[in-house]
Amino acid sequence: MAVSLTPRDGIESPGASLGRTELEKLEIELLLEGIFRHYGFDFRSYAYSSLRRRLWKRIEAEGLESVSALQNAVLHDPPVMERLLRDLSVNVTAMFRDPSFYVAFRNQVVPLLRTYPFIRIWHAGCSTGEEVFSMAILLTEEGLYDRCRIYATDINDIVLRQAKQRIFPLERMQEYTDNYIKAGGKRSFSEYYTAMYEGALFSPALLKNAVFSQHNLVTDGSFAEFNVILCRNVLIYFDKSLQGKVHGLFYDSLSTFGMLCLGSKESLKFSRFEHCYEELNRREKIYRKVL
Repeated sequence: MAVSLTPRDGIESPGASLGRTELEKLEIELLLEGIFRHYGFDFRSYAYSSLRRRLWKRIEAEGLESVSALQNAVLHDPPVMERLLRDLSVNVTAMFRDPSFYVAFRNQVVPLLRTYPFIRIWHAGCSTGEEVFSMAILLTEEGLYDRCRIYATDINDIVLRQAKQRIFPLERMQEYTDNYIKAGGKRSFSEYYTAMYEGALFSPALLKNAVFSQHNLVTDGSFAEFNVILCRNVLIYFDKSLQGKVHGLFYDSLSTFGMLCLGSKESLKFSRFEHCYEELNRREKIYRKVL
């Protein structure tokens, strides 16, 4: 007697739906393992719901029908991998994003940085560089940029190349100007860029002490000792295990009394490094390493 493996009369059993969900999870695991082994990018510990949403966005954009089809395309067609990497390496950013953070940085971190003869800053997960330019502007206005070195890193080399071009959409300059003013800016924001066609070309002086380099928070280790590490709104896309691993990387990379700046939805609370820091600003998630 033949056994049907498909639902009859258009009705799907709960077990079948659950089976499809588990099968999709398996497909995603195989895709991520393939990406890691073939390209070296490790997304295996990213938060599942966000990861799944971004994968399906790319599946639909490529005109595919399944995760397995995406896996085949990614492994055999590097341009597809480049497009997927842009989706997975979250690139939501803005200049002076969360202006209250920059106000707190000016008021609480800058006075501490004035005591250092030379300042090393790491922007981890810098995306297309808007926050790097924001920090360069702030440090310039505070008279500190000449004795700073900013290391800006991201997993995605494409966005790093974009950041180094110093060009941002002209249509966003009003938004960025508003953010700059709210962040305590001391000049006219338009002094920092030249309008050209539909783009705003920012001053090369803002990058004179900035180094852009590819770095994977998941697989790469510490590469220097820093006085400040900024990693804002990146950890929310990692699962708890990976968050703990990255916190260990930041702890190893910070000098004693160095400052760690996280995003508004991120925290050191309940991490194994919580006792190693004091809160400089609880609301803005600015911490100082004390142990």
